Amino acid sequence: MRRLAFFAFAALSLVFGAREARAQGDQQSLVDRATLALHEVMDLGEATADARSMLGRARAAMICPRVFRAGFIFGAQGGDCVLVARDGNGSWSSPAFYTMGGGSIGFQAGVQDAQVLMLIMNDKALEALLEHHFKFGADAGVALGTLGRGISGSTTAAVGADIVTIARARGLFAGVSLDGNYLDPRAEWNRAYFGRDVSANQIVVDMAAHNPGSDPLRAALMRLSEAPAASEAPPQGSAAPVPQGSAAPREVITPAPGNSGTPQVRTESLPSPPRGTR
Repeated sequence: MRRLAFFAFAALSLVFGAREARAQGDQQSLVDRATLALHEVMDLGEATADARSMLGRARAAMICPRVFRAGFIFGAQGGDCVLVARDGNGSWSSPAFYTMGGGSIGFQAGVQDAQVLMLIMNDKALEALLEHHFKFGADAGVALGTLGRGISGSTTAAVGADIVTIARARGLFAGVSLDGNYLDPRAEWNRAYFGRDVSANQIVVDMAAHNPGSDPLRAALMRLSEAPAASEAPPQGSAAPVPQGSAAPREVITPAPGNSGTPQVRTESLPSPPRGTR
């Protein structure tokens, strides 16, 4: 009987262990795709410098590697997203997981597949995302703007906006916008990725949880918001400045944008992991 109980316990451990590993694989895949999407969305041609400047001033960023929308009369859209924030020392947090959803009724037809980057420019907008079920266009206190490749294909003034959206869209859809869509946290994905119950606020504001798998994303955010433009590159042989409070340079494996093959190995200077890591 003891032997039977032992084998039953071992079998259950294998089943739940495999399920947890598979779940973590799902979250890590989203984080990796967010890293690639960040590079692609920030490639705005003449507006790239403006986008980098805004990222450098942003309090936080929401990255949605794929927002898919399709419909005929009845429309619906959705996608998975990650939220990261930056502290006063310039250190980016590990990601908290979110889902975007929404629906509409009207005369519409088409399909669109978009990569979306939302720059949260201040604490007020970040608190609105963290405190409740956030619906675009419903919070009168949060001003929205777009920069570069907006979802609807137009460019509007982003100066003074609390949340600035940048997107790359493929396909056609009549009247696409984020108005009416909502963002909700995914507590079960946070639990799977960090190995314990932790809220989005604890992850991105308190920085009380860290997963090393998010380091390439954090490095990409630092590089895109702080690295000088190509024309302003430091002289050959000189070392790039290291942000205050950073750890010694370390190798970070970062997938090459647009290439699903062998990742590139880059040397980044990442701040020390946040306190309270697992």
